[in-house]
Amino acid sequence: MPLKKKPTGTLISFEGSEGSGKSTQIAHLAKRLQDAGRDVISLREPGGTEIGEQIRNIIVHNSKGDEMCAETELLLFAAARAQLVREVIAPALVKGTVVLSDRFLDSSTVYQGIGRNLGAGPVESINRFAVGNVMPDLTIVIDVPTEVSLARLRQRASDVPDRMERENVSFYKKVREGYLVLAKGMPERFFVVDGTKPEKTVEKAIWTAVQKRLG
Repeated sequence: MPLKKKPTGTLISFEGSEGSGKSTQIAHLAKRLQDAGRDVISLREPGGTEIGEQIRNIIVHNSKGDEMCAETELLLFAAARAQLVREVIAPALVKGTVVLSDRFLDSSTVYQGIGRNLGAGPVESINRFAVGNVMPDLTIVIDVPTEVSLARLRQRASDVPDRMERENVSFYKKVREGYLVLAKGMPERFFVVDGTKPEKTVEKAIWTAVQKRLG
């Protein structure tokens, strides 16, 4: 198991559809925590390690990416996550660090399990194998309607949409609904915030939720 010692740190994962504002809010939260004297690291999935970044490139930018089957996609995400947990997250938690992760295992539950129709059983088994006993203490879902998510993606005019960003409306609707179902089923771990609210309002809501969790 990745965690052989009792962790004193906290793992906070951020979830939501593309364009929900996760990266922005992670940066805000990291600064607030640092200002409060906490040791913080911010990570992204897939990525965060040299191996993970190479896997990310395969998933997102490979020239044959549109031919990738759902099962391959799931296993690649899990491989990157397994490396990230063992190389970075677990050691950081043991040291007492607050780890902020842009996506974690719930992304596979929603994107591959629901969005790609692979089903909950296989995805859960692979997720558990990948993360061992490392689970988020708090998962923040920044919720935005599908139309808002896609509009924000279109505004990224300078960026070439990656393979995940090129998905259709029905896929993103399933993703959004999947996150809300997960959050409803596990209220003790999930916190859902309205991502259509002003940036500062979202930031304050997240900070309040984190303060409650960190005590």
